[in-house]
Amino acid sequence: MSIQYTPLSGAIGAEIQGIDLARATDAEIAEIRQIWLAHNVVFFRGQTLPPADFLALARRFGEPIEYPFVKGIDGFAEIIPVLKLPHEKVNFGGIWHSDTTYLEQPPAATMLVAREIPSHGGDTLFANMTLAYETLSPGMKQLLEGLRYISSSAKADVSRTREDRIKDSKRDDAKTLYEASHPVVRTHPETGRKALYVNVAHALRFENMTVEESAPLLDYLCQHAIRPEYTCRFRWTPGALALWDNRCTLHNPVNDYHGQLRSMHRITLAGDRPT
Repeated sequence: MSIQYTPLSGAIGAEIQGIDLARATDAEIAEIRQIWLAHNVVFFRGQTLPPADFLALARRFGEPIEYPFVKGIDGFAEIIPVLKLPHEKVNFGGIWHSDTTYLEQPPAATMLVAREIPSHGGDTLFANMTLAYETLSPGMKQLLEGLRYISSSAKADVSRTREDRIKDSKRDDAKTLYEASHPVVRTHPETGRKALYVNVAHALRFENMTVEESAPLLDYLCQHAIRPEYTCRFRWTPGALALWDNRCTLHNPVNDYHGQLRSMHRITLAGDRPT
């Protein structure tokens, strides 16, 4: 490969250098995609991407889709603000999760670009769910084979992280509740590798089981998935961009910058039904 990049950790993430994404060639986009598939999430610095250019870039990687709860920015329905204002105490999506797994066809990928960031804090953590699955015991893998769970948009810990944005930019057609059934272990449609596919924000219970019956095993899997050796941490700078694979990656924005503004723009890309 001709593109230069540096892995962020032993488990996940790579920072790609020397690319102006607004002017990337088709060959460079194809190469970036291969690095992305190998490392789950890729990062870029210093990207000048006004909304029209950001959306055009996203279309080179997939089909941008709208977020079900919050309106897009003016003129761009597919770009939502990921915002925490100085007086707010809860950050948007501030919990370990994979984006909108409560949809029947969750996004394949997410792109996030930094517009304004705090002087310190506001990093994002990422976890490799393929590695989380591969390090389970043979007995646990056998237990999980064929098991399905209900993913819900209404779990309390994640619901509160979108309350501020719903107050000021709720979509008129947003439902109160979204739920979908997904496999606990999914096979990646491009790499063929298996990944653990549960997260603490949205995994409600196993199919045909109660919440109480499901809790012990779900709790174990969600904690196992975010072991430090499966993660990386990215420190944002203005114009930094992240592209992560929503099919095999969890992320968690750290809420440690009270009193400061953090403003990002996000696009999600259409995915398939998990199998």
